[in-house]
Amino acid sequence: MKQEVESFIRYLAAERSLAPNTLESYERDISQYIEYLEQTGVTSLKESGKLNISSYLLRLKQMGRASATLSRCVVSIRAFYQFLVRERLLLTDPSLQVEAPKLEKRVPKVLSVTDVERLLEAPHTATPNGMRDKAMLELLYATGIRVSELISLDVDSVHPALGFIRCVGKNEKERIIPLGKIASQCLTVYMESMRPKLLKQSKQEHALFINHLGTRITRQGFWKIIKRYAVESEIRVDITPHTLRHSFAAHLLENGADLRSVQEMLGHADISTTQIYAQVARGKMKDVYDRAHPRARIES
Repeated sequence: MKQEVESFIRYLAAERSLAPNTLESYERDISQYIEYLEQTGVTSLKESGKLNISSYLLRLKQMGRASATLSRCVVSIRAFYQFLVRERLLLTDPSLQVEAPKLEKRVPKVLSVTDVERLLEAPHTATPNGMRDKAMLELLYATGIRVSELISLDVDSVHPALGFIRCVGKNEKERIIPLGKIASQCLTVYMESMRPKLLKQSKQEHALFINHLGTRITRQGFWKIIKRYAVESEIRVDITPHTLRHSFAAHLLENGADLRSVQEMLGHADISTTQIYAQVARGKMKDVYDRAHPRARIES
């Protein structure tokens, strides 16, 4: 069965041109499913059926896996079985009868403007690492790009003098995102004065943000950086890699940005995903109204 998994991943890479992270996710999901089948005595995919898939999803649910995780696994398993039928390795697709769990759309946690400002002011910009960190944080909040997109940026992807960046997101879709003055200034200082100090003389590196080795910074590296600054800033909200992305979207909508523009900047395929941030903005609006309107409350 492992051979079929390898063929499936090669197909995804060659025919659908999926990003490495996406390929890893598919491979992880399918490999874990195959491992479960083997543990339950299934030796061939021809022996697997709807009951096997449903019992596997039930096991994941009992292990405390989130609905989003279960839904992603269903997508991966369906794509795998569709591939097997297409390649005539199976006659029928048992995953067609399996229902994906309903996703709960949770309102994302966002930082207040004050917390964002404290976080952005935390790096010590007199050092190359500090200026790099400052530029990364400012760029994330200014554009709302994903962390994976941030670390994938090359030097020629950003144009601080013109006030925009060119970002390649999911499914290799390119988008142009405006850049504010503060982020532009930080990027200029980093690129002209500090990035050359981080580069190793023997290497030619195209990555915009680099580590102490002179190579492209990793997602894990950025994760450690933002967590450290959150602690230094005494921010009590739980910081995730997407916190500044969520805050970017919510703050734009709070201040009157239209939903379609925010959707385009975030790179959302479906506007319903962007509408989640509108809930945050509406909640904030109610708080402002209650505090500011003279007849919003009745004093006892």
